[in-house]
Amino acid sequence: MEIFPKTLGTRPRLAVEVRAEGVVSARAEDATAILTAVAGSPLRADALAIGLKTGNLVDRAPVVAALREALDAVAGRSGERNRSATIVVPDATARVLLLEFDALPAKSAEALAVVRFRLKKLLPFDSDHAALSYQVMSSEKNMVRVLAVAIPQEVLSEYEQAVMAAGYLPGAVLPSTLAVLAGLEEQQSGVLVVNASHGGITTAIVRGGVLLLHRSLELANDFPGIGDPGAVLPVTVGASGYDRIDAEAAIEAQVLASAEAAMTGREMAQAVSVATAYFEDTLGGPPEAILSAGTVGAEALRSILEENGFEGANVRELVSRDVLAAGAATTHVSRGWLAGVRGALKN
Repeated sequence: MEIFPKTLGTRPRLAVEVRAEGVVSARAEDATAILTAVAGSPLRADALAIGLKTGNLVDRAPVVAALREALDAVAGRSGERNRSATIVVPDATARVLLLEFDALPAKSAEALAVVRFRLKKLLPFDSDHAALSYQVMSSEKNMVRVLAVAIPQEVLSEYEQAVMAAGYLPGAVLPSTLAVLAGLEEQQSGVLVVNASHGGITTAIVRGGVLLLHRSLELANDFPGIGDPGAVLPVTVGASGYDRIDAEAAIEAQVLASAEAAMTGREMAQAVSVATAYFEDTLGGPPEAILSAGTVGAEALRSILEENGFEGANVRELVSRDVLAAGAATTHVSRGWLAGVRGALKN
């Protein structure tokens, strides 16, 4: 498992993300990550039980079928399988931690052992039997800041084996929000990203390519209907005359209409409020905008925040329309859901 590639161009040109709502895949021809093909396949709400314990793929057959359908649609030449694909897994399957050390060994294997030892008391699972990756975020005198990612090996294997059963080879593996962040342009000003979807929300703050905050929250309640087949991927392009903008509006309206669980809205607003306060305390002012990723969508997220007292929130989609090549989509996929696969394809 890797967090980011060691050198440019090392990731596969295919990427696939698995969420409770379904599977989305994309292809890009180079590291600029202009998406030349996008596809998706929905899942039943009970197909996955996402978390840190073995058994994420409750009903494995439809998950494998969704992976195969989505990846075949973007792989290129008909029947071209046995290609590597970056796998984007749900945030709830992993733990992302920011650690500080006085120093780290120069050799990566020795440094990894030090990081693994530190995680023994911080993880809710055995770090000795976890897939672990780390990256130095910054280094100063007597202070090394490290981003560490750990996922139970058995859980990781479930997703990798499902991709293999679909006819593809697992390449890099990234938790959803880290994949989303990989798609950001590096800039010195701080950025607040909110990755919200079925059952969970993650807030993250990045400045100058350095991760300052990563906080995931599983939601006590859920949005009824989001995980139902077809809820997020409702129609085929052209089948009803929708253009992409119409489709995105329909998807986000559908999510918003189903957002009847008031506690979930309050939890989401609270998570964003905490992240905003941290942003102000750390960077000396509020964020210019909240960048939205995930299946909820920017408009729905803005409405949820406003309904729960978060006034004047400037929420916009992280993924711009110009990253999709003409004719790239074979199914209607919300732009927020493309943030993970797009970041996984961008070096």
